[in-house]
Amino acid sequence: MRIPFYKLGALCAVMLAAGCQTAPGSSDQAAYEAPSPKNPGFVTEMAKFNAQFPNAKATKYEEETLRHNNANKYDEKGNCHGKSIYPVTIILLLDATGRVISSTTDVENAKAACFRKAYASAQFPKPPVAPYRKPLMLK
Repeated sequence: MRIPFYKLGALCAVMLAAGCQTAPGSSDQAAYEAPSPKNPGFVTEMAKFNAQFPNAKATKYEEETLRHNNANKYDEKGNCHGKSIYPVTIILLLDATGRVISSTTDVENAKAACFRKAYASAQFPKPPVAPYRKPLMLK
């Protein structure tokens, strides 16, 4: 299967540039923590994010929102990183003003629920189109 370069590039940029901290955890925790159940609705939301490209405005907006996210440290609210050793990918649905109106995570667990709550009140810059899907990989 061939993945268009812009989609792969956008996904890599999201994953690498998120700038989120790695969750502290011991090897004992890793030995006893089972992976969380997958959220079947996540695949659909990721496909909708990918459909936003190629678009120069969307690519620029991705860079802008990553800087905004890192500056505001939304992921540090609620000590979510410590709730699981596994990363969570969240897709935020933004309205025309950049306000988060809903979110979907790739898994269902306490860490994912914590991140959904932490981002529920987030305000991002105005997106180029609305609604806009904004994914973030949170370690």
